[in-house]
This record gives sequence, C-alpha cells and structure tokens, in this order.
Amino acid sequence: MLELKGKIEELKERFEDVRKVIEPDKLRDELKKIDETMSSQGFWEDQENAKKIIQRRKWLEETINSLEDLENALKDVEELAQSTPEEDTETWAMLEEEMETLEKRLNELELKTYLSGDMDSKNAYLTIQAGAGGTEACDWADMLFRMYRRWAERNGYEVEVVDITPDDVAGIKSVTMLIKGPYAYGYLKGEQGVHRLVRISPFDSNARRHTSFAAVSVMPQIDEDINIEIKDEDLKIETFRASGAGGQYVNKTDTAVRITHVPTGIVVSCQQERSQFQNRRKAIELLKAKLYQLEQQKLLEKKKQYEGEKTDIGWGHQIRSYVFHPYRLIKDLRTGYETGNVEAVMDGDIDQFLESFLKWQAENRTN
Repeated sequence: MLELKGKIEELKERFEDVRKVIEPDKLRDELKKIDETMSSQGFWEDQENAKKIIQRRKWLEETINSLEDLENALKDVEELAQSTPEEDTETWAMLEEEMETLEKRLNELELKTYLSGDMDSKNAYLTIQAGAGGTEACDWADMLFRMYRRWAERNGYEVEVVDITPDDVAGIKSVTMLIKGPYAYGYLKGEQGVHRLVRISPFDSNARRHTSFAAVSVMPQIDEDINIEIKDEDLKIETFRASGAGGQYVNKTDTAVRITHVPTGIVVSCQQERSQFQNRRKAIELLKAKLYQLEQQKLLEKKKQYEGEKTDIGWGHQIRSYVFHPYRLIKDLRTGYETGNVEAVMDGDIDQFLESFLKWQAENRTN
C-alpha cells in the first residue's frame, strides 16, 4: 500500500515535468488560431497546405486531450487511494492495475517531450539504398521499404513514393518516399544509418547464409518559409521516361525529372507525378531537404572537432542488426534494445526501436 502511494507521487511529479515541457496553454492558443484559419475564406484553395494544417490540428487536439485525461485520472486514483482502507485488498489490486495503465500513458506523453528539435514536427523524406550484394541486397531494401510503409499506415501517416528504381530480378535498388504527418521526421530520424540482415538466402540454391546491407537516409521536408538558397545556374536538369520492372510503383511517362546540384554533386529525381512541372517541384523539395541535411552534417562534424569523438555511431554507420538465422533477433546497436519477434518488426511494429532511440538520444544529450 505504501509502495503504491509512493508510485502515485512519482507519477504526479513526472506528469508535472511533462506538462512544463509540453506547455498546454500554448497548444490551446495554437489550436484556436488554426480553427480561425480553417474558418477563413479560401482555406481549401491550397489543399496541400490545408492537409498539413488539419494534421497539425489533430495532433494538438490529441495531445491536449491526453494531457487533460491523464491529469484527471491521476487525481481520481490519488483520491481513491486516500479513502481506501488497508484491508480492502480488492480495491488496492484494482488501483495497482490502473497505475500500470496510467504509467504507460505517461510514457507516451513523455516521448512527445523528446521531439523538441527544430525539424522534428516536419514530414520526412526516407530513402533506402541497397548495398553491395546484387539481388539479395535489393530484396532486403524492398523488405525495409515494406516495413516503413506498414509502420506509417499503423500510425496514420500518408506515404507518397517520390522515386523508385526496381531491380531486374527482385526487390528494389533504391526508393525515396515522403511520409506525411505530424512529427514524422522526429520519430524516424533515428533510422538513419546502415541496416544489416543475416538470413538463409532464398536466392541461393545451396541454402547458404548471407549477410546483406541497406542504407537508410532520413531528411525533414523543408517548408517554403525556411530559406535554402538554390541558384538556377547550379542546377543541371534532365527529363527522361520512367521505366523498369515493378510497374506497380512506376508511372511510365515522359515527364520524369532528374536534377543534379553541380556544386555538391547531389542528384535527385522524381517520376511519380503526372506532369513534368509536378515532378520538378517534388525534386526541388527533395534537393532542399538533402542540402539542409548536408549543412547539418557539416555542423555536426565541426562540433565533434571541438568536443572530441564520443561515439562511432554516425552518418552511414551500422545501427541495427536483423538476424533471421541461426537464431531470430533484431537488435539496435546504439540503444541495446532487442526483440525476437522478427515477424512483427518486419510488419511495421518498430515503435519500441524509435522510442528507445529518442530516450537514448535525450540521455546522451544531458550526459
């Protein structure tokens, strides 16, 4: 009983810390402004922007309601605990179950406090590139592609394939998708790096074990109000016909666009839209995201020069191992989080990996 009362006090303190960070009054003010914007004339003229605003409103409303509901539930539990006699074991057992539920809800709210980066609230461009290894690596890239799409669907995000290059035999050589929804980048940013697969290859007639690699890159979608300077004379723009296997992904038209940013050598392409204009606009958006990421990398490397190298986990390094044989285990090499439920993870159940990274990042930030 005393232990349970102590747990109630601990959750109350944690709740207050969360409320200070989330600042619900500011969220309510923002929600009010959004409602005024949505009721204004011409709101639906820019449907893409309207979608973003509606998604933001939904996130704000859910966060405010979650905070208020949890606060009321904690008060109810505290009052019941104070009025319950020691000998009423049935009620104390019920309270203990309720506390476990409230702690889970509080953990979810705490997670939102880790998403405080400048770009965390943005949509995310996620690119998967098959490593060396031919068809085996391309199949692994396709498996990751499915995993992230399933994760997005589970969490109510919209997925738009911007560019995809299928392999001639199986899988994909590369894919770039735009995952739309509040805090998509914040949740997915920790997926950046090399993902390693160990399994018995379905493409090997001798059923030997193979190791495959795929690189994942995650970038925030840059809003128009963020100034990323791109000069016309720095761009080499080509148009081409989308082609290749995997016709379910590719819109075979003459309107595909490839843009090379000459000063950096960055190449982006888009072939999914119906017009050359739309593909060019999408490609420019992706280029902005890559240039922003490049600047962030430069800042990170400069910071390391002054602080000294603290970890070997960086851009392009191996972050997670997926072992299907001789045992079944998926392990994050940074956080140490692991699970043997391979099927669930490959079906998009990666929330624990994302959450573990955000907590790990927050702890390393304060150490």
